[in-house]
Amino acid sequence: MSIRFRPATREDVPEVVALLSDDILGAGRETAGLDRYLAAFAAMQGETGNQLIVAEDAGGRVVACYQLIVMSGLSLSATRRAEIEAVRIAASLRGQGLGARLIADAESRARAAGCGLLQLTSNASRSDALRFYQGAGFTPSHIGFKKPL
Repeated sequence: MSIRFRPATREDVPEVVALLSDDILGAGRETAGLDRYLAAFAAMQGETGNQLIVAEDAGGRVVACYQLIVMSGLSLSATRRAEIEAVRIAASLRGQGLGARLIADAESRARAAGCGLLQLTSNASRSDALRFYQGAGFTPSHIGFKKPL
């Protein structure tokens, strides 16, 4: 499968939103109008160390995405870290190795940014995703919390 990972453009936002919506959790929460997503993408573009990456197939279709946020901090002896968010693979391509390629791309970008740690959170109900992340070398070492504001 010919796949190219690249930074997303404004034109990719509708396809990314479709990927975010294409599961049981996303279908119920990705309900905002396109203008809201476009505004959020513009804000992301203005933030240093925050990028949306898409995977494009040979036909130019966006088939996967993830957001990578690079952060500096003082903990862990001032280890620079990258956080992966909003990882999605087109339903028709799941289980074919694209997820492993996506994680490898994120790792490469994180290393190039000087990061010594790659971290992520996943909804506890996503049992397949949790198994995948553990198989990709992530350790479930922390308990995450979220609080709506």
